[in-house]
Amino acid sequence: MLWLLFGLMIGLLLLSFPMMAPLIVAPLVTVKIFYPTLDPMNLTQQMLAGVKPLSLVAVPMFIFAADIISSGQAARRLTDLVLSFLGHIRGGLAITSVAACTVFGAVSGSCQATVVAIGGPLRPRMIEDGYDESFATGLLINSAGIALLIPPSIAMIIYGVVTGSSVGELFVAGVGPGLLVFALFSVYCWFAAGRLKVKPHPRSNWRQRLAALKRATLALGFPLVVLGSIYAGLASPTEASAMAVLYAFVVEVLIYRNLGLKDIYRIALSTGMVTAVVFILLAMGAVFSWLVGFARIPDQILPDVLGAAPSAVHLMAVVAISYLIACMFVDSIVAIMILSPIFHPLVLSTGLDPVLVGIVVTMQAAIGAVSPPFGCNIFTAMAVFKQSYFSTIKRIWGFLAAFLLAAALIIVFPSLSLWLRDLAFR
Repeated sequence: MLWLLFGLMIGLLLLSFPMMAPLIVAPLVTVKIFYPTLDPMNLTQQMLAGVKPLSLVAVPMFIFAADIISSGQAARRLTDLVLSFLGHIRGGLAITSVAACTVFGAVSGSCQATVVAIGGPLRPRMIEDGYDESFATGLLINSAGIALLIPPSIAMIIYGVVTGSSVGELFVAGVGPGLLVFALFSVYCWFAAGRLKVKPHPRSNWRQRLAALKRATLALGFPLVVLGSIYAGLASPTEASAMAVLYAFVVEVLIYRNLGLKDIYRIALSTGMVTAVVFILLAMGAVFSWLVGFARIPDQILPDVLGAAPSAVHLMAVVAISYLIACMFVDSIVAIMILSPIFHPLVLSTGLDPVLVGIVVTMQAAIGAVSPPFGCNIFTAMAVFKQSYFSTIKRIWGFLAAFLLAAALIIVFPSLSLWLRDLAFR
């Protein structure tokens, strides 16, 4: 049964079916063959249960806010601000790109939106400065993965809903790892710029920096609206997501006046399409996860992998590797929906902090998004930048190594992630 379930899923993926097709076909065929008397209503109930939690309302809200911002001026203003402070150092434009992705991640929560919004204006400038196309693309698709770590993060919301962990705590705990990845990427860019002999930009004076800060002030308000309201106890993550949409509308439509109501209507339709896909994945992921548990597949696999009494370190390593491999092949939402119900009881039994595990899981989702063969950021960059697959992945490996180093540091030194959470909530 196990080989049929996962074999069908992998086979359909290799045949280029969209992700929802394997999630629908594999469980239905498996149930029909192995459990022919099972009432189909059970599958329907699991689908409804997968999209029922109220916390999931935050998902379309954050997607809508990200779409509004990506279509407006916020990304460019944030980029100009960071460049005014960092452009004069070696690798300044590359480091600016990493910083812009980090800041925009705190606005959008979507790595694909970050690739489009930041990559559009900065990739041509990087190539003009002397960076080769593959390096610029590799930097952008990896840096966009930071958006999954810096709150708001859709992956964190899904993990919180599935495991019952606090989404607010996950948001706050993600800040440290996000900044750690930013620092490692910046160091790598500094060395790469020296090797490529890229000249830095002229130093901006303080008048130019203050002007850029003034232009970007409202854009910098997005993370304050989300994190600030949650940290201060003024709003739940779901309420903060609605506030983010309102703030995005006011800034882009009423203040910047870069978007009109017709644009908002178009963006809303796009958000509706993306949300529909996300919720289909959630519903079918819930069915897949239920079937895995119903067939007692974890009982067949986990004893051989973990042993009779796994230690916390052993379990954390298995969790990290399992999610990383899964996210290299399927969307992170699907991986979280399927694997989290399997591992979460073990996490609780070994005394691991579920929030720490959630950060490690989100880190693997970010790495998987930029990892061959099916990382979603890779295909987003191919579509946006009109590059071939192999050209897109040619220069991602140094950044992937930095990502893996950050994940290892989080596992070995949990305080890198949990100190801010403990400060805010304990």
